[in-house]
Amino acid sequence: MRKMSTSSPEAVKKLLENMQSDLRSLSQECRKKFPPVKEAAESGIVKVKTIAARNTDILAALKENSSEVVQPLLMGCGTKEPKIAQLCLSAIQRLMSHEVVSEGAAGNIINMLWQLMENGLEELKLLQTVLVLLTTNTVVHDDALAKAIVLCFRLHFTKDNITNNTAAATVRQVVTVVFERMDAEDEQHKNDDRLPPVVQGNSNRRTISTLRPCAKDAYMLFQDLCQLVNADAPYWLVGMTEMTRTFGLELLESVLNDFPRVFLQHQEFSFLLKERVCPLVIKLFSPNIKFRQGTNTPSSPTPVEKPYFPICMRLLRVVSVLIKHFYSLLVTECEIFLSLLVKFLDGDKPQWLRAVAVECIHRLCIQPQLLRSFCQSYDMKPHSTKVFRDIVNALGSFIQSLFITPSTGNNPISNAQTGTSGGGGLSAAQNGAGMNATVGLTPQPAFEYRGTWIPILNTSVQGTSKAAYLELLDKVEPPTIPDGYAMSVAFGCLLDLVRGITAMIEAELDSEGFASQSGLVKKAAEVQPSEQQEKLAASGSRAVWEEMVGACWCGLLAALSLLLDASTDETASENILKAEMTMASLCGKLSLVTPRDAFITAICKASLPPHYALTVLNSSSGGFHKTYSIQGQSVQMISPSSDSHQQVVAVGQPLTSQHQGTVMLTAKNIQCMRTLLNLAHCHGSFLGTSWQLVLATLQHLVWILGLKPASGGALKPGRAVEGPSTVLTTAVMSDLPVISNILSRLFESSQYLDDVSLHHLINALCSLSTEAMDMAFWNNKEPSLFAVAKLLETGLVNMHRIEILWRPLTGHLLEVCQHPNARMREMGAEAVTALMKAGLSFKHDPPLSQNQRLQLLLLNPLKELSNIVHSDIRQKQLECVLQILQNEGDSLGPGWPLVLGVIEAIRNDQGESLIRTAFQCLQLVVTDFLPTMPSTCLQIVVDVAGSFGLQNQELNISLTSIGLLWNISDYFYQRGEIIEKELDKEEALLQKHAEEKGVALNRPFHPAPPFDCLWLCLYSKLGELCVDPRPAVRKSGGQTLFSTVGAHGTLLQHATWHTVLWKVLFPLLGRVRESSTTADKEKIESGGGNILIHHSRDTAEKQWAETWVLTLAGVARIFNTRRYLLQSLGDFSKAWDVLLDHIQSAALSKNSEVSLAALKSCQEILQIVTPVKECDKPEGLSGVNMPVFVGPLIPPGPARVLSRTDSLGDRLGRYNGAEVNAATDEIEDSALWWAAWNTWYKIGSESTKPPTTCDKLFFIPSQPFLTALVQIFPALYQHIKTGFSMEDLKKLGVILHGAVSVPISSDASPFILPSYTEAILTSLQEAVLIALDVLQKAICIGPEDMQIMYPAIFDQLLSFVEFSCKAPTYGKLETKNIANAKFNQIQLFAPAEWVALNYVPFAEKSLEVVVDLYQKTACHKAVVNEKVLQKIIKTLRIPLNLKYACPSETTWKMAVSSLLKVLSIGLPVARQHASSRKFDTMWPELASTFEDFLFTKSTPPDNLSIQEFEKNENIDVEVVQLISTDILPYANFIPKEFVGQIMTMLNKGSIHSQSTSFTEAEIDIRMREEFSKVCFETLLQFSFSNKVTTPQEGYISRMALSVLLKRSQDVLHRYIEDERLSGRCPLPRQRVTEIVFVLKAISTLMDSLKKTKPENVDTNTWSQVIALYPTLVECITCTSSEVCSALKEALVPFKDFLQPPIAKVQNGES
Repeated sequence: MRKMSTSSPEAVKKLLENMQSDLRSLSQECRKKFPPVKEAAESGIVKVKTIAARNTDILAALKENSSEVVQPLLMGCGTKEPKIAQLCLSAIQRLMSHEVVSEGAAGNIINMLWQLMENGLEELKLLQTVLVLLTTNTVVHDDALAKAIVLCFRLHFTKDNITNNTAAATVRQVVTVVFERMDAEDEQHKNDDRLPPVVQGNSNRRTISTLRPCAKDAYMLFQDLCQLVNADAPYWLVGMTEMTRTFGLELLESVLNDFPRVFLQHQEFSFLLKERVCPLVIKLFSPNIKFRQGTNTPSSPTPVEKPYFPICMRLLRVVSVLIKHFYSLLVTECEIFLSLLVKFLDGDKPQWLRAVAVECIHRLCIQPQLLRSFCQSYDMKPHSTKVFRDIVNALGSFIQSLFITPSTGNNPISNAQTGTSGGGGLSAAQNGAGMNATVGLTPQPAFEYRGTWIPILNTSVQGTSKAAYLELLDKVEPPTIPDGYAMSVAFGCLLDLVRGITAMIEAELDSEGFASQSGLVKKAAEVQPSEQQEKLAASGSRAVWEEMVGACWCGLLAALSLLLDASTDETASENILKAEMTMASLCGKLSLVTPRDAFITAICKASLPPHYALTVLNSSSGGFHKTYSIQGQSVQMISPSSDSHQQVVAVGQPLTSQHQGTVMLTAKNIQCMRTLLNLAHCHGSFLGTSWQLVLATLQHLVWILGLKPASGGALKPGRAVEGPSTVLTTAVMSDLPVISNILSRLFESSQYLDDVSLHHLINALCSLSTEAMDMAFWNNKEPSLFAVAKLLETGLVNMHRIEILWRPLTGHLLEVCQHPNARMREMGAEAVTALMKAGLSFKHDPPLSQNQRLQLLLLNPLKELSNIVHSDIRQKQLECVLQILQNEGDSLGPGWPLVLGVIEAIRNDQGESLIRTAFQCLQLVVTDFLPTMPSTCLQIVVDVAGSFGLQNQELNISLTSIGLLWNISDYFYQRGEIIEKELDKEEALLQKHAEEKGVALNRPFHPAPPFDCLWLCLYSKLGELCVDPRPAVRKSGGQTLFSTVGAHGTLLQHATWHTVLWKVLFPLLGRVRESSTTADKEKIESGGGNILIHHSRDTAEKQWAETWVLTLAGVARIFNTRRYLLQSLGDFSKAWDVLLDHIQSAALSKNSEVSLAALKSCQEILQIVTPVKECDKPEGLSGVNMPVFVGPLIPPGPARVLSRTDSLGDRLGRYNGAEVNAATDEIEDSALWWAAWNTWYKIGSESTKPPTTCDKLFFIPSQPFLTALVQIFPALYQHIKTGFSMEDLKKLGVILHGAVSVPISSDASPFILPSYTEAILTSLQEAVLIALDVLQKAICIGPEDMQIMYPAIFDQLLSFVEFSCKAPTYGKLETKNIANAKFNQIQLFAPAEWVALNYVPFAEKSLEVVVDLYQKTACHKAVVNEKVLQKIIKTLRIPLNLKYACPSETTWKMAVSSLLKVLSIGLPVARQHASSRKFDTMWPELASTFEDFLFTKSTPPDNLSIQEFEKNENIDVEVVQLISTDILPYANFIPKEFVGQIMTMLNKGSIHSQSTSFTEAEIDIRMREEFSKVCFETLLQFSFSNKVTTPQEGYISRMALSVLLKRSQDVLHRYIEDERLSGRCPLPRQRVTEIVFVLKAISTLMDSLKKTKPENVDTNTWSQVIALYPTLVECITCTSSEVCSALKEALVPFKDFLQPPIAKVQNGES
């Protein structure tokens, strides 16, 4: 039929045309056989035309008259002529389709159709007509309708198959139409207020008064269907002849399935469901329930009816519809149905029944809301069957039973019925063969367990139930169930069950706000409190969900675990794992710990090799070996099968200690591992305590696969440590990076976990790590670092909230760092340090600079690491510090003390490399970070640098750290003001806190201001370094200390200097002194390594000496440069005494270097010249406010202050011109100077005291020392001269004498001694003379009473003069002559000897000084009184006496010249004081001196040249001339004895006695002719002088003359005699010389007589002279020309006397 609008004019027009044409055709056909029909048809045409012509609404008119219009057609059908009937039926259908058939007409039509049916005509057309009639309109009701339906039923049971099937389809459609009409009717009336009254169980089933027409029809129809299925007579469908149950059940099912609304909205229908359908179903089920497969012996007399597949299958379909749609109505009934379903799964039911039941259950499993209802209605109600749990458990049992029972039941149950006996056996055999043959060959997915092989068939798409056997509506016999079908459906059930439940619960969880994705509980209450709470209260959802999960988890877990173990297919395994994971996650979200852990444990176990001993899984909650009870039967959870049917993909070492050998991982293990990773990654926030399980498993897997941690905690494939035991297939090899990546991502995703979950994760990692640590304790295998690596990774990604996990995280890692296993602790240290670095560099909010607490928290582990003894850990710690400094140094702020503490925490026993690294850190701090750190930390920096100086592992570091201290001090100096302000501010705060607490402020050097304290700390640190055991460190420390104090001391407050002195400098001096005096004298061979040590430093003592020198010099310099400042401190004199005491002990030390340096220091402090004039001297510094002059001293900017030479005194002078009482200052000063003098005296007297024994070990001071000592005196004297007494002078003399007497060591002599010929003073001697000179000059200009000191000075000098002839001895020490020392300097192996100095130059210089001084002071009273002249002469007598025997010939020559000079000044003075008799004792001394010199006992040296001899003779002549000019002329002022002695001496000199020792050649030289001549002349001059006052004098002269003349006479006589005898032989040379001399003497005498007045000459003399003449004449004969010429000279003078006497001589006597 064409689809077009039936009411449009065109359609109506067409309808009319068609009707007319149909009627025409009918009349045509019936024209012959059936005339009545033809007539009726023709009248019908007329009728139609009339209606069309008369009415506007043609269709309505047609309907009104439809009975008449239809009549001809009905008559046509009545002819039972097929062609006509067909034509009529078509026409009727056309009318119907245009809905122009009235109720009456319809009834007629149905009756006509019934007749046709009964006659078996046009059956298909009939069905078609009924269908059109009923579907196009609703005019057919009640009995007509019933009749139409029965008609269709009747046709269904005809013999014709096509008719049968068409009728069945028509019945179905008609039933549907009936219910659709009711639906439409309900829709039409849905807004009516009238609700049908509640129907109480109505027994009258024919009339249902409350129902509307369509509803009534539907009701009647449904009621009769139930009757029919129950094999009862129908009430309404009258005329039914036969009916099948199967068809009835199908119709019931379709109605229930398609029109559930009808039953739910109308109580009448609900009543039918309850009262009719359910009992019917239960009744029909009974054969299935009672039947037990294999019970051949009937248990009851009546044989049990066997289940019949078609009915059973249809019943199950009905049940599933009932449960699906009417569960809420039929709660009790459904409980029965569900229990039945569960029972059908039992192993003793036929295989097909079990399969169909599983399909049915699958239909339920995909409806989670329904399952939820079950749970609420049954499981949660007390005393009710736990239906939901039973269903799940039944599935589990079912699956287990499939593995356990051999599948013989796969063939149809009733072999007898089907005649296929033996089929079961065959199929079982095939299975066996198939299983054995196919393993490893065919890729067919399957389960295999303990020899049972079950293929997996693809039964349905996930989430839908495609039931194969529930749809076999055309099969009468039970079908053959293929292998694995039931298993596959049951597997699908499990998966869909899990998926459905979780999807439902999670959706509701999200919608109700129970949990958000991150696992944080949404605070839904805040949004809509009341509404939310109501909703929660109303739903009680939480309890339902928990009950659902609680009910199903055991069964699910048992089944899934078994399937997972049996699965050989990757996809199946994946689905199982996914289900387990989903369940674990769901349990986690619902906080159901036990099931969650059980599922996780299952996945974990599946990941590991079978029987892998992992305690955490065996002991964990979820009790993996429990027996779960299902329906009262005990179902043992099956442990994994040992016979692995999996492909092995990796072989590795187990991590557990129990396992020996290797373990194997299969592809499935890897797959499970991936699931585990996925679970942790996606559901981490719900894992809670089961993180432990997950991580433990992952750790073992990672270990077996040989993944090792790399930097940052990520795992990389590393070679297994135990050698080639790890074998991986290429598949796994390519997988490893992926697994490693997932692992890393898993821990990265921890940043999305909520805080609680994160803590769970960290706790789990920590306990894993603890286990690994314990294992590594007893095991020498490589430890597992998985946990540590992952703790690191977790920490790194959670930096944004690091505070909450920092303590547990680092606390554990620090424990790891203490582990004895090196690899383990190294990883721990790497993790801790990496976390710290990351934490500090992370951009926190608020930033670390504003969150000091967090910063200190992050740095704290760094400090904790210092408590660990392992050096590798400390190395890591320090490297970390270095990196932190490099990256975050500028922003450390309050973290500085901690960082510095770590740097300082190195100890000597920790080895060089550690110390070196730590020191690098310190260097970085000092060079880069001092300005950025709080000033309060500077003191710590100083301490740290100091402790590096003191460490003894690495000398270079110690030295460099001292350099750092200098840099630090420089920094303090440059930024002094800033630092001071900061420190003062901090101090004020501390002070305030201290006051609040009521305690004293406690810090080192407290009363000093904080900035000064900083300096004092620096100084005291350097002070400690100055007494380090290593000389180089001491030296460097000392230099730095004194440089800093010198350079930066100006910054200190005045009062602080007190502390510097008493707390730093003096204690340092004391310690150095003590160490030096107790130092070892053992020789040190080398300075470590190949360094050679200079001999001046080859003992500890010598090395300490250097330190002592440096320290003393430094302190002295400070005293010198800061004198005014120190003097005003109040206890300066005490300090001065202490310093002098130190100088003294150093000076008296047995080390020449120290002693000399002490004197240098002494010189330094004594050379202090007042830098300002008396009036400008500053007042005590109390008046000076320090900052006044701190300002200008600190240049702006970082420029280094270099010019710091001006002493503080100068500066203070400039800044403060206050007047001071000069006198007090002076007094103060003189006390200091006298203290210095006493010290000097003690040093001098101690050091120059000669040894009492000949002990070799006696210490003899060195020349430089003595020189320095003596050189101090002049400077010192300037300050004490006013009080310098005679007593002091004596003390000085002792020291000077002692100093000069000290010999020198023969090794030093070449450097100190001048060569023997050089007349040079040593510096010591020079100093001694200078000292005396200073004194002498002071006396000269000093007051009168000082002049009594002159004699003492003369004494001192004269004692030095004596050294020229007699070197002083030094105690009993033996000294060698200097000459020997020169020429045999070093005797091998001889001990060091002592050499006396060449004192000649010194003595001579002293003599010069004496002469000089005497020239100035001869007339001084003291000089006269103390007989100085006599002392001088007495002293000079010694060299003069020795003459040629003097060590140096210059000595006696100088002595002579000095004597002459002195006498030239002294004799007039002596004559002047003749009366006072003060010089009486001098004259004899002088006479002896002349005597000793002029007639010396020493012989001139053999090598003396003639010129030299003549020079020496001239000296003698000078002496005689002095006598003749200065003594003899004043004889009357001179004692007579003295004059007599002089005359005797002259006489002796004038008679030249020959010495027999002369060789002939020398005689003429050796005869001092000139001397004798002068003596003779003087004698004569004095003899004949008219000044002779006493007869005694004259007597002496005369006597002398007569002696001379007599002797001449003798000589001449003897010569003449000898010459005569000798004949031709010449006489010896000396005899010639002698005679020549005598002749010359005679000529001299003649000259004198000629010059003298005659009255002065005695007659006796004349007679003797004349008597000589004849003798002279006798000599004329001699041969010697020399004698002749002399003779001539002697004879010539006689001519003056050859004249007659003028008068007679009166008296022969004169």
